[in-house]
Amino acid sequence: MCVRDDAPGAARLRLLLVEPDARGLGIGDRLVGALVDFAREAGYREVVLWTNDILTAARRIYRRHGFVLVAEKPHHSFGQDLTGQDWRLDLDATQE
Repeated sequence: MCVRDDAPGAARLRLLLVEPDARGLGIGDRLVGALVDFAREAGYREVVLWTNDILTAARRIYRRHGFVLVAEKPHHSFGQDLTGQDWRLDLDATQE
């Protein structure tokens, strides 16, 4: 799910969900690629997202598409101590 972020010129990846039985098939990678293409074509300058450090497969996908970790902060959610992460992709710097 891609939405306009509060920051001017920024799109936000709000949700990346791949059903468990479809994981490992490259669907998440294709979805993020489609989101990046859409954001670029729509004129956004960057894409931002928030995730948790334990979501290692998703974080690998974000890195592969050029996202960079810009901040981390511990929080307690879902009954666990977690580390939230802010990631950013500068679309101007990743023109293909």
